Amino acid sequence: MLLASFFGLLMGLIMGLTGAGGGILGVPALVLGLGLSMTTAAPVSLFAVGAAAAVGAIDGLRHGLVRYRAALLIALLGALFSPLGVFFAHQLPEKVLMVLFSALMVLVAWRMLRREQVEAGPSDHGAASWGQKNCMLNQQTGRFAWTTKCTATLAALGAVTGAVSGLLGVGGGFLIVPAFKQLTDVQMRGIVATSLMVISLISLVGVIGAFHAGVSIDAMGWVFIGASIVGMLVGRRLGSLIKAGVLQVGFASLCGVVAVGMLFNAFAPA
Repeated sequence: MLLASFFGLLMGLIMGLTGAGGGILGVPALVLGLGLSMTTAAPVSLFAVGAAAAVGAIDGLRHGLVRYRAALLIALLGALFSPLGVFFAHQLPEKVLMVLFSALMVLVAWRMLRREQVEAGPSDHGAASWGQKNCMLNQQTGRFAWTTKCTATLAALGAVTGAVSGLLGVGGGFLIVPAFKQLTDVQMRGIVATSLMVISLISLVGVIGAFHAGVSIDAMGWVFIGASIVGMLVGRRLGSLIKAGVLQVGFASLCGVVAVGMLFNAFAPA
């Protein structure tokens, strides 16, 4: 139980510091640290990620940072495609899932290292000129201009996020944050808050799908979930004290190390 508390606290802490990125460490912590299988670890990780993300999303709603219409659209498509990911997770061999997860962690580390620094300005508007992004904020209302292009873009993002979430037991923040940054003119503080809301909603659907497939969470899993929520609260308080560049390099390095560990575990003799 002590080990479950430690890993849960660590995952929540990193999640709070990086704006959802730490969720990808949940499954490796449960598989490598606590000895769970991929299919058993996925719903525990999703539950922990979703609960911790909900804490951050509520804080973002209080400060008016969540693009809730966009979040609901992405979450809706994610909800439709998440069960598909859960289905394939139960069809694929354990070794294949571990290899896929390792590849995903390498991708996240690479994206984290090359992410440019963006400071939150006095408002949530970006500096892009009209038409440069798929989804643009109306400068008068501060809300998205819901064009066909914008709606289709966010729907596609939701579908991909949901499928990956169900398949590998991750919240999807590593997809949503860079995609929002690339496709919209929303500032980072609004992106992170919106991402946390989407993650909490999609994770809930993934957990329900896993329960429907017969997976249950034991006492150790609940301890992990509770500790992750505490870690998220602590991480959000410490975020302003640590430089973003240090966090990005540290998190990317940790992802690389864990990816190697997952590959080693996948091909280690039984």
